[in-house]
Amino acid sequence: MTIAEIRGIAQSHGIKANNLFKTELIRNIQIKERNFDCYARSYDGVCDQSGCCWREDCFEAARIGRKI
Repeated sequence: MTIAEIRGIAQSHGIKANNLFKTELIRNIQIKERNFDCYARSYDGVCDQSGCCWREDCFEAARIGRKI
């Protein structure tokens, strides 16, 4: 998913996306959707949220351990 698409989702939830990193945006979206704000926190590659749309990107972000 592109950052533009993520910003669009954020805006649809009333989140101001201007100065936030991708990680912060996704976590704010997760909170607004009443989900765990766990994006990029699966450092051991384990996650029980199998239906999460961020799942694959989350594992990669957690693995490299940076704000993207």
